Amino acid sequence: VQLQASGGGLVQAGGSLTLSCTASGRTLSSYTMAWFRQAPGKERELVGICWSGGNTDYTDSVKGRFTISRDGRKNTMDLQMSSLKPEDTAVYYCAADRHQMRPLNRDYGYWGQGTQVTVSS
Repeated sequence: VQLQASGGGLVQAGGSLTLSCTASGRTLSSYTMAWFRQAPGKERELVGICWSGGNTDYTDSVKGRFTISRDGRKNTMDLQMSSLKPEDTAVYYCAADRHQMRPLNRDYGYWGQGTQVTVSS
């Protein structure tokens, strides 16, 4: 399985951006998929998770602003981000695992390469 994250860029505070994660090599409809981010000098943190049944959960700091969606036919996962804040600046990674992952679990089997999101104040 290969994951390719894209869509990052520079955006002003209050703006919106959509990241995409495209999977190849296997259909991931039964996989747990997630978005993580890592800011400079900080640990990688979970942004949001989407289980195979479609349920989602998000870290508190992005609830109400970020939305994960998946397209089983295209084998993609998007992260729609709105009302962006400078503290959202980070490298964003998509991840996937064939197990039903718990939100605190970081041990995903597959990772994308990361895409930079920079939010200017």
